[in-house]
Amino acid sequence: MTITAAADGSALGNPGPAGWAWYVNDDCWRAGGWPHGTNNQGELMAVLDLFRATAHVPGEDLRVLCDSQYVINSITKWMPGWKRKGWRKADGKPVLNVELLKELDRELSGRKYTFEWVKGHAGHDLNEAADERARAAATAYQQGVAARSGPGFPGAPGHPGAAAPASAPAPVAAQPSSAARAADAAPGSRIYGAAEGFGGPDLFSGPDLFSVLEENPLAGPGAAEKSPEEIVEALERELVGPEVRGDIGRTGVLLHPDFMEIGSSGRVWTRDAMMMALEEDPGERTELEILGADRIGTSAVLLTYRSYARSGTILRSSLWVLDNGRWRLRFHQGTPEA
Repeated sequence: MTITAAADGSALGNPGPAGWAWYVNDDCWRAGGWPHGTNNQGELMAVLDLFRATAHVPGEDLRVLCDSQYVINSITKWMPGWKRKGWRKADGKPVLNVELLKELDRELSGRKYTFEWVKGHAGHDLNEAADERARAAATAYQQGVAARSGPGFPGAPGHPGAAAPASAPAPVAAQPSSAARAADAAPGSRIYGAAEGFGGPDLFSGPDLFSVLEENPLAGPGAAEKSPEEIVEALERELVGPEVRGDIGRTGVLLHPDFMEIGSSGRVWTRDAMMMALEEDPGERTELEILGADRIGTSAVLLTYRSYARSGTILRSSLWVLDNGRWRLRFHQGTPEA
């Protein structure tokens, strides 16, 4: 079986309000974006989220339709050389969008996939659908309104149908023959396979949250002896340092796909917006005073605390949920203390 999906990105102004999306069909797609980003970042994020969304079906072949030569060449041609050189280009300069590329490199491991170039804005149904959703997400961030995120992939963690019986059909198509795939490809398309090679802001106006550790303490030595409250408190303390907030790859490890924050300025932040904002400006160092850690059922912990920084004191609450054996941050809110 093969999952066929189009992935696309959009940036209004490039850089500017940016969106990304992948699309299989009307019941299986996902989109997101940031207040400020580039078209290439949107293209990369669309592919990265697609691989993450299908991680629960690693045995399925993934056929990615993409109109970005940059993304295809990065993954199928340039990435091995970049890795050997410590993620630097041939001229010694750092690779752009390196954290997104590192995350992609991790997600690609062990997966069966092909990339197929399609001409953008040429009437290809899946590409047009992905482009429309990516552009809509970018426009939503430009206008300051909520962006439609889509239903996601059936069976993926956090998807409404994740608890459905294992026999529930996923939106995949039967693996076509090589001749059929060639006939199905858009005119002028090209197919690539995996084997081809490869100064802090004002605390009351900026994002309040923090990035993530690459490894969850739940999986570390001695984790079995720690209570959920202790694990969550340790995570929160680790994540307040600006040195780990600005890494977009790390941020994506621990933030729940449906993460939301109501910031101390009153702004609502989505997962993607927070990841991008923190990468650009990780903020100032803060200290925290734990006020409470309350178990909510068996798979959630509500942590409340007071944070101290040069720009003020804020009362905060974080809801951590257990997602496939990993504690992930689902909701955060900050309120300036009177």
